[in-house]
Amino acid sequence: MNNTTHQLKCWIEAMRLHTLPVSVAGAVVACGYAAKDSGFSVVPAVLCCVFALLAQITSNFANEYYDYKNGSDKKGREGFRRGVTEGDISAKAMKIATFATLGLACCVGCGLIPFGGWQLIPVGLVIAVFSLAYSAGPYPLSRIGLGDVAVLIFFGLVPVCFTYFLQTGNLTAEVICGSIAVGLMGVNVLVVNNYRDMEDDKSAGKTTTVVIFGRKVAMVAYLLFGYAAIALTFSVWSQAWYFIVAPLIYAILHTKTWYKIKHTEGSALNALLGATAKNMLIYSLLLLVATVLS
Repeated sequence: MNNTTHQLKCWIEAMRLHTLPVSVAGAVVACGYAAKDSGFSVVPAVLCCVFALLAQITSNFANEYYDYKNGSDKKGREGFRRGVTEGDISAKAMKIATFATLGLACCVGCGLIPFGGWQLIPVGLVIAVFSLAYSAGPYPLSRIGLGDVAVLIFFGLVPVCFTYFLQTGNLTAEVICGSIAVGLMGVNVLVVNNYRDMEDDKSAGKTTTVVIFGRKVAMVAYLLFGYAAIALTFSVWSQAWYFIVAPLIYAILHTKTWYKIKHTEGSALNALLGATAKNMLIYSLLLLVATVLS
């Protein structure tokens, strides 16, 4: 493998493509609700999706850079390979990439102003700050047990509610419930990540909820969050008897993944983290179909 190919591979790994379904899922569910309420609009939907992807990549880059700077990462870690920690990407290059991607996300976000007005600017600034605050600042959210809350808000409530609002101009209780469901599924991806890294996080002084409550509690929470997501989207799949296929498929996939996580450890959990994100995207797509057909 030549150096250019190796560098490209390292940057792709730093984007953590296996986690990107988490950001796409919110926009997908919001578009389904918007279509159901006869408000779907292609341009804001696409811009919201691109913005969400760029914001997550920013967060992933920032996580790699700041975890390296504060010593949270070490070589040979159980999790996905970190290019900066392993010496494949310079810290300076990762910092530049973090803020360049954030700038690109802000440019895309500005394209939404015609649909939501200038009041979107403070919202965009908050999202930009928190895409960094997860790993950066004097009190990184990922190190003080607030990472799960951040994911619930910024991968659930914010993308679903705002993507829907920008298309329809309003907000409903059904959409809010759906946003919480998406957020809980997103939290499960983080739960797997922190479940895998519990020992490393503890030794690095990183206080995740798994470090605080332990792996057994984390697994109970993981299972319940998935079932809660199904319950919160009841209004969608209860519209017709055949829509029950959607929650059944997700429940089977979710339970199967949960069982495997319980009986897996170390780097083998990486694939199950990806599976959790895929399950989330699959359910989001199923909900999209159900809402469009209802």
